[in-house]
Amino acid sequence: MALTILGLLLVSTAANLIIESVERSNSTAYGEQVHIDPGTINVSRSGDSGPTLVLLSGLGTPAPALDFAPLIRELPGYRTVVVEGFGYGYSCTDVRPRSIENISEELHSVLATLGITGPYVLAGHSIAGFTTLYYANKYPAEVSAVIGIDPSVSTAPAPQPGATAPAEAPPSGNFWERMPSTTGLVRWAAALGMTDPDSRSYTPAEIDHMRMLTSWNFGNAAVADETNRVGENAAKLHGLSYPSRLPVLMLLSKQTMDHRPEWFGLHERQLLNVTRHELVVLDGHHYLHWTKAKEMAKEINEFLEPAP
Repeated sequence: MALTILGLLLVSTAANLIIESVERSNSTAYGEQVHIDPGTINVSRSGDSGPTLVLLSGLGTPAPALDFAPLIRELPGYRTVVVEGFGYGYSCTDVRPRSIENISEELHSVLATLGITGPYVLAGHSIAGFTTLYYANKYPAEVSAVIGIDPSVSTAPAPQPGATAPAEAPPSGNFWERMPSTTGLVRWAAALGMTDPDSRSYTPAEIDHMRMLTSWNFGNAAVADETNRVGENAAKLHGLSYPSRLPVLMLLSKQTMDHRPEWFGLHERQLLNVTRHELVVLDGHHYLHWTKAKEMAKEINEFLEPAP
C-alpha cells in the first residue's frame, strides 16, 4: 500500500511539473509588472476617472486582482489599483523578509513608480489591515481614507521593557509548505472546485485563472514567510491607532463576529480616537467581496462621498 501511494505521488508530481511548465509558457498574465528594488510586483488597474482606491488582499490569496473582481465591477466611479504583493498573483515569490516595514515600503515604492502619489484610499482585506494601519501612520499625507474589509486587528501583547526587536532573519526554507503544490494535490483539489470562491460573481475564465494561480502560489516562500511573521508584525502594531483626522470605514463580517464575539469591540477600540469613522456589519463571511460586493460598494460610495 505504501509503495502504491508513493508511486501515485511520483506520477502526480511529474504530471504537475509538466502541466505547470506548459501553463507558465502559454498563459497570459493580467495587469502590469512594476520593477522595484527587491523584485517585480504585479499591479492591475481599472477605471480612468474618479478617486483612486488601492486594494490589498488577505494572507495567501492566490490571485488578488481576480479575487477582488466582483467589488471592482461595482465601483465604476473609481480608479482601482490592486497591488499584488510579493508572493501573490504574478509577483515575485523569492524576496526579502515579509516584515510590516518591508511590505509597506514596497507598496509605497510601487505606487510612486506608477506615479500614484496620493491622496488615495487604502482598502485592505483581512491581514492587510496590518498594512493599512502601519502605512497610514508612515505616509499620512498620501492616504485620504481607509476601508477595512473584515481586517485583522493586532491583539499581540506590548513588548517587555528592555526587550529588543526581533532580528529580520531571511525567509526560511518552505519545502513542507510547498509539498501539497509540488505533488499536484493543490492542482487536483482546485480542478475539483475545492478552492473556488464561494460565490456566483465570477466568470468561468476568472475561476480557471484563479485555480491555476492557486496551484502555482500555494505555500510559496514569500507567503510562508509572511505567515510565520504574523505574530512579529502584530507586536509591532501594539497600541498603534489610525491618525485622528483620517476617515476610516470598517466593513465587518457577521459570520466572523459569530465565531469571535470580541471582533466588533476590537475594531471599535482601535477607532476611539478617529474623529470620523463607521463600523458596518454585513451578513456574509470573511471574504465579504465574494458575495457582498454590491452592499460594500454602496457603503464605500456613501462614506467617501464629498460633503455638500
